[in-house]
This record gives sequence, C-alpha cells and structure tokens, in this order.
Amino acid sequence: MPPRRPYHALQHRDFRMLWGTNMLSITGSQMQTVAINLHVYLLTGSALALGMVGLSRVIPIVIFSLWGGVAADRFNRRWVMFCTQMVMTLVAVALAGLTWSRHDAVWGLFVLNALSAAATSFDNPARQALVPRLVPREDLPGTLALNLTAFHAATIGGPALAGLIISGSGFSFTHDVAAMAQNLAHSTRGLALIYAINAVSFLGVLASLVLMKTSGRVETVNGAAHPRLLESLFAGLRFVFKTPIMVWTMALDFLATFFYGATSLLPIVADRLLHVGPVGYGWLVAATGIGALIGSFYTSVFPMPRRQGRLFLWSIAACGVLTVVFGLSRHYWLTFAALAGIGLADLVSTVIRQTLRQLVTPDALRGRMTSVNMIFFMGGPQLGEFEAGLIAAAFSVTASIVSGGIATVVVVALIAAITPVVRKYDVAEWSADK
Repeated sequence: MPPRRPYHALQHRDFRMLWGTNMLSITGSQMQTVAINLHVYLLTGSALALGMVGLSRVIPIVIFSLWGGVAADRFNRRWVMFCTQMVMTLVAVALAGLTWSRHDAVWGLFVLNALSAAATSFDNPARQALVPRLVPREDLPGTLALNLTAFHAATIGGPALAGLIISGSGFSFTHDVAAMAQNLAHSTRGLALIYAINAVSFLGVLASLVLMKTSGRVETVNGAAHPRLLESLFAGLRFVFKTPIMVWTMALDFLATFFYGATSLLPIVADRLLHVGPVGYGWLVAATGIGALIGSFYTSVFPMPRRQGRLFLWSIAACGVLTVVFGLSRHYWLTFAALAGIGLADLVSTVIRQTLRQLVTPDALRGRMTSVNMIFFMGGPQLGEFEAGLIAAAFSVTASIVSGGIATVVVVALIAAITPVVRKYDVAEWSADK
C-alpha cells in the first residue's frame, strides 16, 4: 500500500477540529512571546533581562514536566488539556490587564511567564499522548507533519501580526535607554491588545476539547490499576534511558539548542545592529518559522530517507553554521535568510526525532516519554536564551551568538564521532511494529 498523504488525517473530525483551533491558539501564543520579549526590553534595555525570560520558563519546565507526563498517563488527557488551557487563558488575561493599567513590572512578567510554562509542562504531554488516538495508525505520520505545518505557520503569522500591531500603536525603537519609558507608554495599547488576542485564541481549543468524541481516558494493560506515582514516574524514565537512540537524540537536541538558542536577543539585534523598526523585528522573529514551514511542506510531499542518522547530524550542524552567519551579519536580508535556514534545518531534525519517539513508544507511556523529552527540547533553548543573555551582557551580542554557533558544530562533531547508533540510525529498525 502506498504511503498516505498527510492531508488524509484531516478526514478525521476530532483531529481536524483540534488541529484548526490549535493553530489559532499557537498564533496567539507566538504573538505573546514577541510581546513579552519586547516588553522586557522596553522596561530594562538589558540583554541579561532578556535572557531571564528564558530562565523564567525553563525552571517550571524542569520542575513540573515529569509530573505532567505522569498526569497525562494517569488522568483523562482531554481534561488535563482543558485545565491547562484555562490556566494559560487566565495568564494572558492578567498580562493584558496589568499592561493596560500600567502595573507592568518586570517581576510580574517573569512570574506570569513562569506560570504559563508550568501549565505547558502538563499540557504538552497530554496533547502529544492524545493525538495518536485521534487518527488510525496509518495516518499518524500525516498528523505529525500537519501539526508541524500548523506550528510553523503560526510562528510566521504570530510574530508578523505582533509587529504590525506594535507598529500601529506608535512605537519605534530608540537608542536612548532613558527614553524607553516614553516609548513604552506609546506601545502599551499594542502590547495589551496582543495579550488579549492570545487570551481569546485559547477559546477555540477549549471548545474543541468539550465537543471531541474521542475518549481521553488512558488505556491500561488488562484493566490493571495505575501504579503508584513514583513507580509511574520511574517507569517512564527507565523506558527513555534504556532506549539509546532516544537518549542520544534528546541529548544532542538539548546541547545544540542550548548553544544556538539566541532568539531572545533579537530585539537588540533589530534595534542596535540592524536599525529596523517593530515590523522588521516581527519578521525577523518569524523568519525561522518561514524556513521551517518550507521544510515541513517538503517533508510532507517527499518522504524522508530510511537511513536518517547522517541527515539528522548534518541538519543540526547546519543550524550551528547558520547561527554564526546570523551573529556576524549586519545586513537585514542576510540575517533574515540565516534565521530562515536555521528554521528549515531544525525542522528536518524535528521530523526525524518526533516520528521516532511516537512510533517506538507504547500508548501507556507516551505522556511520560513526552515529559522527559520536554526537559531536553524546551529546556535547551530556554536555558540557551539565558546563557546568550549572560554572554551578551559580559561581552557583546555578536560574541554571544557566534560562539553559540561554533559550539553547536563542535558538539555535533563529538557526538557523531562517539555514537554509531546515531550515525547509523535507520527508521525501520526502530519501528514498534518490527
């Protein structure tokens, strides 16, 4: 039987409903990410403070993600998602209210950002564990491709819309840090509107979860009771760490994104290095999404090779090289192209990792597998933003970005040299159906 096209997954009502509303929600969340980074920059003018945005997200992820996986494999996944989506809605409402009323202290932004990340720690494992229930197994690769397409379309549309809204509020970058407060006053309405739009964007996901016909209950083996919490937690950890290909791909994902994760510095790059306004800044943030969207279209139409190890390593090495170009560039379109290239290369590695993990993991362990993976694929870039902010504050923005790109290439070379299981990775050998 020939492989089914990804769009066949949209024939299934519950997946189609969640896919469409989730794309709108991610668009709102991407708008909020742009707004928070710019908001912190306007309040402080500090590279270190921008790095703290990533730190405020990674700490809750490290603390709660493992327990989020346990919850996803123990409780009804639909209702776990419903609760987390409600928390993220309330966070967006609070951000809008505080910004509009001018009670927008930096510490308040960090606290709300951390609360949203804590909710994500429970939401993502439940979502990843629920999606394979919404379609037949033969359509699962299509759902993953469509989810990536939706995500990267949102990472384009969200930042671009945010830039237009902020520009329309009368904001413009200033090189005088003392004038930041006045500039913030001009942008208050735009920032508050972005937060409010994000709050509204969650309503569609909430409705789709209520209307969904697919059960979110967790399947147990022969009707057995759930193990105790700690037993459940350690069972997920044992499964992941006894699967070498998962361990090494997660480790490489973490280390690479830790070093080349410097997008939190884009407000400074746009302002001080490229001298562009909020619209230009918004499109720079969207550039990685544009590259990733192109890559997702390509991987949706043309099948990936069976032997994917070398492609996986080369794609991450490309992210490092392009990060060096991004750091050295002083031309807007070269910077844009480098960021788009990073997005495309990262998409290739993401498709390889996600397909492997979903196919090799039993349904009863999917939530916990995802929660362990979250520490790596979300912790890496968020900690990387903090690391980038520290180096930028101590040396320069250019030194921070370029050194991260070089370190990424070095890490890929080391792991390629010492781990044959990654170099020789063949997707067919790791299928759960073999």
